[in-house]
Amino acid sequence: MTRNASRFIAVVLLSIAAAAPAAAQTPVSREAQLVSQTNQFPRDLSPYLELARLYFEQGRFEDSERVLSQAISAVQRVRATSLTRQDAFARPPATRTMLSGVDTAYPSDTVRVGGDIKEPKKMRDVKPVYPEMAQAAKVSGIVIIEALIDRDGSVASARVLRSVPLLDQAAIDAVKQWMFTPILMNGVPVPVLMTVTVNFTLN
Repeated sequence: MTRNASRFIAVVLLSIAAAAPAAAQTPVSREAQLVSQTNQFPRDLSPYLELARLYFEQGRFEDSERVLSQAISAVQRVRATSLTRQDAFARPPATRTMLSGVDTAYPSDTVRVGGDIKEPKKMRDVKPVYPEMAQAAKVSGIVIIEALIDRDGSVASARVLRSVPLLDQAAIDAVKQWMFTPILMNGVPVPVLMTVTVNFTLN
């Protein structure tokens, strides 16, 4: 997405949010309530937009932009889910070939951990950076990610299977820095699809 497009979307979202009635609460208590709502109802855009408007009015423009980005990400996740469901209904089952239990969207020689395919050993572990907003809202939990481990042991891609709003991106950023031992099939390294977890615990 271009910077101009992002600004345009931000202006549109803020215009929509500006139409919402102001809550009769202090800014601090309203902020905590809205953050909690984004965590409980990640598909509801209203809390994101009102929180962005609150930050905007307070002059906290970076926070406002971050929340708007989260709103856009929420829309994109719902849209992707919708498109995936439409695609599954649109195509006959016979056209969706699976290789070693892995969808053909991945490299053709990709294998999934399980059975004879052992989980690769993690060689480099990078702890996630706990987002300040998540800490302030006392959001914790486990983000489950499906990671594609490349032939050299690096993480080629990662997508969230089980989401914890405000923590997803931090989890993905950490996982993408992990390194694993390559998995060999007949002496040749192959891509591996596996599930990993990132645990966020409040101190």
